[in-house]
Amino acid sequence: FTTFFSQLPDPAIEDQGKDYIRPILNKYSALCVRCPGYGTRTNTVVLVDSEGHVTFTERNMIDADVNQWKTSTYEFKLHS
Repeated sequence: FTTFFSQLPDPAIEDQGKDYIRPILNKYSALCVRCPGYGTRTNTVVLVDSEGHVTFTERNMIDADVNQWKTSTYEFKLHS
């Protein structure tokens, strides 16, 4: 296994497809994507402070309606 992993990444294949995939990544990696039949339906934010307090907030689209969202927030403390 050591030999296998020492050969990654392979420079010979690293750039394959970059001219094809870059425009797709640029279009669909936006914060909120809206296209017919495809788009962002969930947003998640996880905040952790220096004392281990976590705030997890998630927003979900309801019934694929861009005007209806449900937001849920959970707060908890990490155990050390």
